[in-house]
Amino acid sequence: MTALPYGLQPTHFRLPDATRLGTARLQVTDLERSLDFYTRVLGLRVLARHDGAATLGATGAQHAILELRGGASKPVPRGGRQGLFHFAILLPDRASLGRFLVHLGDIGERAGASDHLVSEAIYLSDPDGLGIEVYADRPRETWRQEGRELTMATIPLDARSVAEAAAGEPWAGMPAGTTLGHMHLHVGSLEEARAFYHDALGLDLIVWSYSGALFFSAGGYHHHLGTNVWAKGQPSAAPDEARLLDWELVLPDAAAVEAARGSLESRGHVGVRAGTGWSFRDPWGTQLTLVASA
Repeated sequence: MTALPYGLQPTHFRLPDATRLGTARLQVTDLERSLDFYTRVLGLRVLARHDGAATLGATGAQHAILELRGGASKPVPRGGRQGLFHFAILLPDRASLGRFLVHLGDIGERAGASDHLVSEAIYLSDPDGLGIEVYADRPRETWRQEGRELTMATIPLDARSVAEAAAGEPWAGMPAGTTLGHMHLHVGSLEEARAFYHDALGLDLIVWSYSGALFFSAGGYHHHLGTNVWAKGQPSAAPDEARLLDWELVLPDAAAVEAARGSLESRGHVGVRAGTGWSFRDPWGTQLTLVASA
């Protein structure tokens, strides 16, 4: 595995460098309304529909970025819930982010925007209030660090420069190469989040000085997972609320899945068989499923 110039590696078990995200599964109140939003606004394509659910991906994709399921009767409550803060869709380049930004303006969709130094990001909420980030990475050689910690921040986005990167090309939906880049979760305690995701699961801790948040990754990425205590005091999402049902970490092979399972179970976390993978719940009930790359 890569010896990183930044970050803190877990001492017990470390996930392989090739670890990446797979599919996020969301529960929504109105599947048809959500499909309209995710296809018209985000530009995802419906890959399949079955039993009150639909999978969505980018142009030419065979693997789903999202699965939407009906079943919620309430949107995300004011103040948020332990669980999803946002999921983040990673575009392949800055030009694609520029085309997406111009597209949002063309259809009158409101959005926020930030520069995180390692990436540039646009923020939206879906019709149920589920948080979404659409972003593009800056080249890794431009990332900076202080000591062992990667430098991240939240500063205003230079929206004009991003829009100019589109070079006048129209938005034609999420392009080939688009993936689920990271998850960001509300948690009740950063110490417990570190114990679960770093010490037991085996993600590297990359950023720990950001106010109220920790950022973790595999293979030197800026983060595959963010956790924050900005909704501290709120309960976990209820079964009838719009929420994140599950998110996948894709490991290189079955042996890596078994090793990660063993690490989690050695720290007292009980796994449940999920197809060919294993599912675990963090201390706030958010379900993570470990699967092997196809």
